[in-house]
Amino acid sequence: MYTDELSGPEPAGSAQPTISAVTYRGGYGDLVRRVRAAGLMRRHPGAFAWHLGVLLVGLGTVVAVMATHRDSWWLLLLAPPLAILATRTSFLGHDIGHLQVARSAAGSRLLGLVVGNLLSGLSYGWWVRKHNAHHAHPNDLHSDPDVRAGALIWDTSQTDGRRGFTAWWTRHQAAFFFPLLMLEALNLHVASVRALFAPGLRLRAAEAVLLAAHFAGYVVLLVVTMSWPQVLVFVAIQKGVQGVYLGCSFAPNHKGMPILEPDQASDPLLRQVLTSRNVRGGPIIDAVLGGLNYQIEHHLFPSMPRANLRHAQPLVRAFCAENEVPYVQCSALASYTAALKHMHRVGAGLRRPAATG
Repeated sequence: MYTDELSGPEPAGSAQPTISAVTYRGGYGDLVRRVRAAGLMRRHPGAFAWHLGVLLVGLGTVVAVMATHRDSWWLLLLAPPLAILATRTSFLGHDIGHLQVARSAAGSRLLGLVVGNLLSGLSYGWWVRKHNAHHAHPNDLHSDPDVRAGALIWDTSQTDGRRGFTAWWTRHQAAFFFPLLMLEALNLHVASVRALFAPGLRLRAAEAVLLAAHFAGYVVLLVVTMSWPQVLVFVAIQKGVQGVYLGCSFAPNHKGMPILEPDQASDPLLRQVLTSRNVRGGPIIDAVLGGLNYQIEHHLFPSMPRANLRHAQPLVRAFCAENEVPYVQCSALASYTAALKHMHRVGAGLRRPAATG
């Protein structure tokens, strides 16, 4: 069963599958063998080196321009490009964390500390642990940290106990979603620093030193090249754009997708396919979203290099069609619309009924 805006058994424009009639069980190993036989699990270290080199050149160019044009308000025009470079560096950290680049765990940790902590200002160890939990239990309200109740909630069961301002916020959370994303980059930085003081973090000293080096370098660059008013505006623009870019890259993937029954969640293919949504759009979307638009394939094969995801898609889609497993793919606009509608529905129980008279 293949769901698309233009074809398939679901209503046109559907961005969420109908899963009640899914009877598939087992056989995930067959798909794994097909993918491996096609050579799609081979790493591409050259592609990683190319992407990292381009990002470093871009970062160096921004720093050079800022250093040679000090105290100019025109430097604010560099805030969005720097936000894009920072986000795309995080994409590389994501690839490293999934062992898509280095063969060994030790090599991945080394690269992750450099790209994550030093270049991105994000704790590699904290993020890997959090993200692995998400991959193991996508859309599980108890085990997936990405759908736990917080500023936003993702299921009506999470509305219990919300009163006053929190109830008002939840009623309107769909409207606040994109504005709230402007704080996401800062939220990740804060969470990374907090992780340094939490138990269980490996290589704590190395993480702390590299995070400190990132923040110190960032502050020095801004203070040396701009006045304080310019610094404040620059940070607001850069971190705001970075947060929105990050959020727009991750939000379409699972928000509004089903929460599975235990028997469905126990099957590795259903657990990943039914809770994930692909974003269609061709090479431009592939580049902008860092391959995360192939979310179904990525969740089925997290260590598959992102360059291979588009080649794996026909195999995965055909396998799902053979086994009558819903495979959801839609446009970026449809994915955001589905996510916002879901958030609006979740808050419906907290909205007062319209007055009658």
